[in-house]
Amino acid sequence: MNSFLSIISITLMYSAPLIFSALGGVISERSGVINIGIEGMMVTGAFWATFTCCFTNNPWLGFLIGGISGSLLALFHAIASVFLKADQTISGVALNLIGPGLAFFFCGLLFDGKTATNPITNKLPKIFGNNNFISEFMGVLNVDITVVIALILTFVIWFFLYKTKWGLRVRAIGEHPVAADALGINVLKLRALCVIVSGFLAGLGGSSVTLTISSQFNQTSISGQGFIALAALIFGKWTPFGAYFACLFFGFSQALAINFGGYNFISPTLLSCLPYFFTLLALMFVGKSVSPKSNGIPYKKA
Repeated sequence: MNSFLSIISITLMYSAPLIFSALGGVISERSGVINIGIEGMMVTGAFWATFTCCFTNNPWLGFLIGGISGSLLALFHAIASVFLKADQTISGVALNLIGPGLAFFFCGLLFDGKTATNPITNKLPKIFGNNNFISEFMGVLNVDITVVIALILTFVIWFFLYKTKWGLRVRAIGEHPVAADALGINVLKLRALCVIVSGFLAGLGGSSVTLTISSQFNQTSISGQGFIALAALIFGKWTPFGAYFACLFFGFSQALAINFGGYNFISPTLLSCLPYFFTLLALMFVGKSVSPKSNGIPYKKA
């Protein structure tokens, strides 16, 4: 029973950062802008969240700063891809190089030349606090507050996209921007705003890694999770709940890798590849998955 609860707990813990980032991808790509730069935004958010927490001992402030730093990096993607009509894929790849590069530069500058920050002493809280009878009853199933925030955000973004006027506008500019423009919607500004929100959510994803899981920012803190979030976005067919359950699937693969790590007959190196193998497997069998019609196509006002 404890082993089963442990798998569930680890699944939820490792899926939360992916959910934040995948939801950011949903917002951006639903508006018609491909955001390959989620990985770089996650790394940026992870570093600045950890830095903030190290010097203020306030993980909630670090969580917020991590999101803001991700949105600032996304601002460059919005300017290049939306207003300057640059190739969105190339712009995103550039951010995946710039984001980590700046993060490790400032890490060395602010932490005496180290390639890792100091460990944080105060992490984001668990759902059930220590010395709580519910925590004792639940045993090992004691997950981070980010799991709840990620679930709430999934409902919020679903409601926004499918039940509000502004959500309809976002979907409209991703499918038929010319028609949306004819109705008076400012396509460029709304797309740019969606990209910035996407960066904020990706920054929260990176923050949740270092503020709940690793307790420290280093070169392997993110290690491809941004690309897994992109895979979850595609696997989930560009919908909030589809992306949510896809992230749970990838989190489950990480839980399996950790739980089987104690068996000597399986190579730890092979187990570390398991989440990425599941990612490729999911994309191979995802079936027909159609992105928004104008996704990746810069809009040029006639």
